[in-house]
Amino acid sequence: MTDNAQTKVLVVDDESAITEMYALWLDDDYAVETANDGATALATMSSATDVVLLDRRMPDLSGEEVLSTIRDQGWDCRVAMVTGVTPDADVIEMGFDDYLVKPVDREELTATVQALERRAAYDRRARELYALAAKRATLRTEGEDTEDVEEAIAELDERIAELNEDATMAIAEFDTTDFRAVFRDVTAPQHPT
Repeated sequence: MTDNAQTKVLVVDDESAITEMYALWLDDDYAVETANDGATALATMSSATDVVLLDRRMPDLSGEEVLSTIRDQGWDCRVAMVTGVTPDADVIEMGFDDYLVKPVDREELTATVQALERRAAYDRRARELYALAAKRATLRTEGEDTEDVEEAIAELDERIAELNEDATMAIAEFDTTDFRAVFRDVTAPQHPT
């Protein structure tokens, strides 16, 4: 076990093969729990949960509803949506910290958990800036080329600019990897060349 052993990761997906695979990938470095539906995920949640990897489309209680409950309950954890759902303009108002589109490999999943673990130490403004930059990057790389998505990206650009003015001190907390990622996502042109 590494130093991350005390970091608690909850993997939520309605396909047990996926939760088992993700748990296997992360189990050597993290304390991993799994849930195959939204109700079980919420019953498993606690103040000790550090990172949640959450499928967006699940029967009965969707990942969006689980995410909303996590935020409403005030659990202070980082959440990455790990889903087959192509992001659309609706992701702007969702309270996730990162968004991965399936399929994901072990390296991508592990790197995401490590990044979310680091960001837990940042103040609220820095975490918000990173989440907005991640949403914008997700829409640019994975979103449909529609007017709604373009408007969502423009809205994110405005919100990032406003927050950026207020977050200079918070950015000083970023480690080099996160600083580069946010700087790249914040300063990248709206339309790739």
